[in-house]
Amino acid sequence: MSEPLLTDVGRRVRELRTGAGLTQAGLAERTGLSLRYLGQIEAGDGNVSLERLAAVARALGVSVGALVGGTSTEDDPAVALAREVLRGRTEAQARELLRLARALGGGATTTARGGRIALLGIRGAGKSAVGARLARARRAPFVELDTIVEELAGMPLASIFELHGEAYFRGVERQALTRLLARDGDFVVATGGSIVTQPELYEALSRACVTVWLKATPDEHWRRVVAQGDGRPMRENPRAMDQLRSLWAQRAPLYAAADVVVETSGASAAKVARELAARLPG
Repeated sequence: MSEPLLTDVGRRVRELRTGAGLTQAGLAERTGLSLRYLGQIEAGDGNVSLERLAAVARALGVSVGALVGGTSTEDDPAVALAREVLRGRTEAQARELLRLARALGGGATTTARGGRIALLGIRGAGKSAVGARLARARRAPFVELDTIVEELAGMPLASIFELHGEAYFRGVERQALTRLLARDGDFVVATGGSIVTQPELYEALSRACVTVWLKATPDEHWRRVVAQGDGRPMRENPRAMDQLRSLWAQRAPLYAAADVVVETSGASAAKVARELAARLPG
C-alpha cells in the first residue's frame, strides 16, 4: 500500500475504534494482534497485510473495503450513536442505542456480518439442534463456543467451574470468542447462555455476527431439558422452576437486543432452522 493509503486506513481504523468505544488494547484483544502492531496501523506506519487488516475489519464489524476505500466515519450516524453509549448510559439504554446504530448503519455492516450467525438463548433454547441444521443449509461450519472453551482449558465445563470457578471460566470464554472471531470465513455458532450478561463479549459478538435469539417460554425450556434426559434442574432443588423463570426474565431484555428474534415454542428444530435459513442474509 502507498503511504497516503496507509494513512487513510489508519484514520478509518481509529475513527471506527473510538466510535465504538474501544481502546487500542480492546481492539488488540478482539483481533489477536499486538498492541504495537495496531498502533502502527493507526499511525499509517509500515505495511499492512490483508490477512491482518481483515482481522481488524471483522472486529470492527465492517468490510475490508470500508477500511481501504470507505468514507470518513465522522458523520456516520452509527458512530455518533456508539459515542452516546459511552456517556453514562444504563445497560438497557446502551442496548437500545446499539440496536438503533445497527439500523442506521446501513447494509454494508449487515452484509459484512451476514455470513456469521450467532445463536443466543438459555439452556434448552435448541441452539445446538437448530445450529447444526442451519449450518448445513448455509454450507458453513457449525461451532459451539463452549467446545472451544473446553479445548482451551483442557477439561469439561463442569470441571472448569468445579476446579477453577466462574472468573476463570469467563477468562477462557473471552479467549475462545477472540479465537473464533479471528477465523476466516462464515460459520454458525451456538453461544453459552450467559454470554449476554458480559457486555464487552456481547458487543464483540454483535459487531462481528448476526445475532439470533431462539426465544421460547420458560416452561418450554424446562420441557426440552428434561426431554433430553437431563435431571439436573430438579435434583434436590424444589425451586428450580422459579429460578429458571427468574433467569429468563433477567436475560430476556438482553437477548431481545439481537438482530433477529425467532419464536421457537412448539416448533421443531428443523422448522426453526428452515425459517432462519429463509430470513437471514447471505
